[in-house]
Amino acid sequence: MRTFFRATTVGVAFLLSLVPVAAQPPEKPGAEVVLTSVEAPRWSLAIHGGAGVIDKSMPEEKKKEYFAALERALNLGKGMLAKGASAVDTVEAVVKDLENDPKFNAGKGAVFTHDGEHEMDAAIMDGSTLGCGSVAGLKTVKNPISLARLVMEKSKHVFFAGPGAEKFADEMKVERAGPEYFFVQERYDQWQKELKDEAAGSVPKKFGTVGAVALDTHGHLAAATSTGGLTNKRFGRIGDVPVIGAGTYADDRSCAISATGVGEQFIRHTVARTISARVQFAGLSLEEAAKQTIAELEPGDGGIIAVGKDGGIALVFNSAGMFRGAANSGGRFDVAIWE
Repeated sequence: MRTFFRATTVGVAFLLSLVPVAAQPPEKPGAEVVLTSVEAPRWSLAIHGGAGVIDKSMPEEKKKEYFAALERALNLGKGMLAKGASAVDTVEAVVKDLENDPKFNAGKGAVFTHDGEHEMDAAIMDGSTLGCGSVAGLKTVKNPISLARLVMEKSKHVFFAGPGAEKFADEMKVERAGPEYFFVQERYDQWQKELKDEAAGSVPKKFGTVGAVALDTHGHLAAATSTGGLTNKRFGRIGDVPVIGAGTYADDRSCAISATGVGEQFIRHTVARTISARVQFAGLSLEEAAKQTIAELEPGDGGIIAVGKDGGIALVFNSAGMFRGAANSGGRFDVAIWE
């Protein structure tokens, strides 16, 4: 009996040694004891407006316009999340705002295809249910991201493309726009230049996409991405944006990701899902998982924005620049293009 009592005493002592010790009283009268704790953000948000070779020598006025646009979109999402809006509502609203800005290659600012048309893709995913919706090859839908959400919520399917997606848009009565709405002189000039350079194979690595990822105050994650594709693209080419697990992914058990870059590469490496899996199953931090995954791509392929279930934010890219921004309930609010 005595032996059992002694062993138990030792066991209790060991267990007590694992309990955090409360702060001790100050050794000197008047000395201050500071107890610190790190509180996870109640909400977090990250956005992007594309990646690639972004010229640092662009005019200062143009830089200011890009920063202002990113700040505007970030403030929109920040205000919504701070008031308790859902992550899904927030990422849709932020991406819709960026789609309406001709500076970015999505919606209003969509680039021209080889045939002089516009073909837009978008996707959205709800991390709380794994519900998702994708659309591709849209030509008349003003805000593709909103149609993607309707695919998620108003159909039993995930992905609509081309004429079928346009018919679904008819049924959903979403706002439409003609070629004149999508015409942006800068995009037209880029298309004309690439037509001339096509034979020489001189195509700059600049990838136009917009995206947003968020964690809301209810603990749910969501991701949304939209793009006008590649300037001078042919044959109905579709990139990673609407491919769930490649350019867009969200799962409350891990993180939410939106990608921008060489779509074919992000599809081959299922970049978004790979990052999520490395967080969920390999135990990597969000930053580690993102860096490890992007490092497996070719230099210059692009990057990702991500928000973790704990509110952590990762903005990782291997291209010269990425239009991006991040904010959270802890007071973070920043936008950047290069470093």
